Amino acid sequence: MANVFSGLSEKLNHVFTKLTKRGTLTELEIKQAMREIRIALLEADVNLLVAKDFVNKVSEKALGQAVLKSLSPTQQVIKIVSEELTELMGSTNSKLLVSSELPTVIMMCGLQGAGKTTLSGKLALHLKKSGKKPLLCACDIYRPAAINQLKVVGSQAGVEVYEEGVKNPVTIAKNAVKYAKQYGFDTVIVDTAGRLHIDEELMQELIDISSEVKPTEILLTVDSMTGQDAVNVAKSFNEKLEITGCVLTKLDGDTRGGACLSVKAVTGKPIKFASVGEKLQDLEPFYPDRMAKRILGMGDVLSLIEKAQEVVTEEDARKLEKKMKENSFTLEDFLEQFEMVKKMGGVGDIMNMLPGMGMGKLKGVKVGEVDEKRIERQKAIICSMTKKERRDPSLLNYSRKNRIASGSGTTVQEINQLLKQFDQTKQLMKQFKGGKKRLPFM
Repeated sequence: MANVFSGLSEKLNHVFTKLTKRGTLTELEIKQAMREIRIALLEADVNLLVAKDFVNKVSEKALGQAVLKSLSPTQQVIKIVSEELTELMGSTNSKLLVSSELPTVIMMCGLQGAGKTTLSGKLALHLKKSGKKPLLCACDIYRPAAINQLKVVGSQAGVEVYEEGVKNPVTIAKNAVKYAKQYGFDTVIVDTAGRLHIDEELMQELIDISSEVKPTEILLTVDSMTGQDAVNVAKSFNEKLEITGCVLTKLDGDTRGGACLSVKAVTGKPIKFASVGEKLQDLEPFYPDRMAKRILGMGDVLSLIEKAQEVVTEEDARKLEKKMKENSFTLEDFLEQFEMVKKMGGVGDIMNMLPGMGMGKLKGVKVGEVDEKRIERQKAIICSMTKKERRDPSLLNYSRKNRIASGSGTTVQEINQLLKQFDQTKQLMKQFKGGKKRLPFM
C-alpha cells in the first residue's frame, strides 16, 4: 500500500507538525487545523458528507477542556484523529462469516475491470492457507476468456474450478454448490459477471443467483482507483443486492484513497479485505486501526510481523538466531535476507509499516523513490563472489572486487557500499547476540 494514502498522510502530518511547534493550543488554532484536515480529506477524494461529519466529530472532542488544558494537546488531537479514522473505516477487523451448513457460499460481485476474477483466486488462496477447502465457480459467461482466466488463477492457487461453459449462471452456481457438497468442499466462491456500468439485467442476474444459492457473504469488489465513483457503485450494489462487505482492489496503485475512507460510512458495510499487489498472495484482511496508524505515520508493526511469519519458518528463525549468537552471519545469509524482504513485498512495503516513516518518508525520501533495482544489483554482486569470498569478505582485495564488478555489471564503489551495509547489519545483530532481544518473527 505504498502509494494509496501518501498524499493524505503528508498533508495530515504537515498539520500536526504545525500544531506541535505551538506547544499549547488555543481554540482558534484547533479550528484552523480542522479546516486544513477537512481540505486534505476532500483532496483525497473522500465523500463530502463523510469528510464533514468526520471533522465535526474530531472538532467536538478536540475542543474539550481536557485536550486544551492537557500537557500535550497536539498528541491528544492526533489520538482523536486516529480513533475517528479507525471508526470511519469500521472500528475492528470484520472476519468472513461461516455458514452453519456447509458449504459456505461467497458471492463475488462488482463492475467489469475492478479485478473481481483475480480477487476470487486471491481469496481462494487465502482460505486454502487458513485450512479451508475452497471451490471456485465460474459464473461470468459473458466476458471473453473470463472462464479461462479463473482457471488460470485457480491453477496458480492450487484450487479446483467448477465450470459448465456458457450455460445459465444461476444453474451453474446451483450445480457448483451440489458438487461442493458431494466432494467435500467447505467453501464455494462464485465469480459472477460484471458490466461496464450498473444495469437492471446485471442486477437481476445477481439477485437470481443469490436467491438460488443463498450466499453467506456477498462481497463487492471496489476499485480504489475510481475514487468517488467507487463509493457510488458500492451504494448502488448495496441498495439492490444487500452486500455483506467490500474488498478494496488496487490499493497499491496511484490513488487518493478516498474510497477506502468513504465506503464503510456510505454503505454501512465493512471492508473485509484489501488487495495490495498483483500477486495471488497480495491479499490482506482489512484492519481499520492498523490502516489509521499507517495513514498517520505511526506504522503497522502487527502486519509486518504477520508478513514475516508467512515468509520465515520457525526453523529459519532458529538458524538466524543461532548465527546471531555465534556472530557467524555471512554474505550468503545476507543474500537470503534480500529474498525474504522481496517475499514480504519489498523495501517500500516494509518501510510503510515501520513507525515514524510517515507512509514511506525517511529523511525526506518517499518509498517510491527507494530504488528496488539497487537490491537486485546487490544480489548480483554477492552471486558473482566465490563461496569462500561470501563466507569471508576480508578476502576481497581490489583485484577481486574488480573481477566481481565486471561479473555483476556493477562498480567497485557499489561493492564497497554493500560491504559497509553488511557490516552495519552485523553490528545491529550483535544487539541480539545475548538472546535478551528477539526479532519479531522469532
